[in-house]
Amino acid sequence: MGKPKKRTSPRATGARRSHLMLKLARAVNSKSPIKAFTTRRESSKDLGRSPKETVAKV
Repeated sequence: MGKPKKRTSPRATGARRSHLMLKLARAVNSKSPIKAFTTRRESSKDLGRSPKETVAKV
């Protein structure tokens, strides 16, 4: 079976899939009432805390 041809030039800056998804998610968040996940900090989700600390914080 044939193999895919390799790129002749390196990937352009900002053309990674994660960067494209982030750009799209931010565009959606600016217009839609339903928010898409961008980054942990932007989506303000407490991932690093245990449930006990979260309850004590409230």
